[in-house]
Amino acid sequence: MISQYAWYLRDLLKKVWVRVASFAVFALLSVWLARVLSPFLTADIALKTGSDAAEELLTILTTSMLAVTTFSLSIAVSAFAAAASTATPRAVVLLQEDRTTQNVLATFLGAFLFGLVGLIALNADLYDDAGLVVIFGFTVVVIGLVVVALIRWIDHLMSFGRMRDTLDRVEAATTRALDLRLNDPYFGGHRLVGLPDDVMIPVPSRETGYVQHIDMPTIQDCAKTLEAQVYLNALPGRFVVKGAPLMWVSTRKLDDQRRDRFCAAVTLGTSRTFEGDPRFGLIVLSEIASRALSPAVNDPGTAIDILGRLVRILSLWQDRAVPNVRYDAVHVPAVTPQEAVEDAFRPISRDGASIVELQIRLQKSLRALSALSPTAFAVPATRMAEDAVARAEAAGIACFDLAEIRAVAGLSGDVVHPDARPLSERNARPSEYI
Repeated sequence: MISQYAWYLRDLLKKVWVRVASFAVFALLSVWLARVLSPFLTADIALKTGSDAAEELLTILTTSMLAVTTFSLSIAVSAFAAAASTATPRAVVLLQEDRTTQNVLATFLGAFLFGLVGLIALNADLYDDAGLVVIFGFTVVVIGLVVVALIRWIDHLMSFGRMRDTLDRVEAATTRALDLRLNDPYFGGHRLVGLPDDVMIPVPSRETGYVQHIDMPTIQDCAKTLEAQVYLNALPGRFVVKGAPLMWVSTRKLDDQRRDRFCAAVTLGTSRTFEGDPRFGLIVLSEIASRALSPAVNDPGTAIDILGRLVRILSLWQDRAVPNVRYDAVHVPAVTPQEAVEDAFRPISRDGASIVELQIRLQKSLRALSALSPTAFAVPATRMAEDAVARAEAAGIACFDLAEIRAVAGLSGDVVHPDARPLSERNARPSEYI
């Protein structure tokens, strides 16, 4: 994982106000260049370029762009509300971070700020006739940017906020997060296979929230100074409460300063994020499918579409090269295929238990995963298939439909629900990794 400062910078660059501020800087730059370059320009150039129209153009920008910004913002807010109501509120953040939307809104509002700063400078008599040439040139450039933004905005609104657009965004974000995790499954550290019997000191959390980022370089540096090993107890996406151990340190003494550094290396927030947390994307997709299967919506076609997307995402789970260990003092728990399958398919299996077409597609999806990566998905996919058949049977599906589902699943006879098995046969997992 990147350092905490780089993570904060990347998060900052996603904000729309950063782009708006760049236009304000652009306006101030035009004022400065107009005064610097005016001695090198003659009045004849000003007459030939028509720079007398600069004030009129700036006035048009100032009066029109604020209205256009307000109207465009209302459209964006409506798209956010539509995505929250038809898909899930968890997916709205992806629309809010859409680069096209942010660039368009920033261009409109930035053009307003540019015109406002230009008019203020004109009324303050900061320009002579030669300086107006520079302002005229900058104004033409801004108008060109506004025209391009309008064209992109019109084309973008054809799909922005629609169900398919939202699903595409969630799938793309989940695919990126899973691909990054599979390429670097332990964030450059060792895989955590269990806590040793050495003396272990916990590093408790100072607040309650979701883990959003882990600063591996800082943890490595602190561990090296202590000549100790660190065993993480929280992956991105986990909800931790105040006082719960974020990590364990194999040392006999840990002063408050180093404890604070260890604690500060784990960034907590009020919500889960798609970056660095592939399980969250799987959960969001299954949540959209569950809403589509609700009696109020009754749209099994969307749930079937999401099953295909889930298979596409999890098909990335192929054998990868041995990860490069960059932080040899840090041990990180892994995301297992069992967790991924449960996050992706269990809600759909539960909420669509009585829909034959969905159950058949679910069984085909699980069989496809087993065929794509038997080592990873053979066991969890089989267990999920048995779980789905048991739920379909409990939902009262007709016997001939149930027989077809069993045939697709490759099962015969009665299916025992996995939760009814003895505890020793269940796929029990440490609760701290859930």
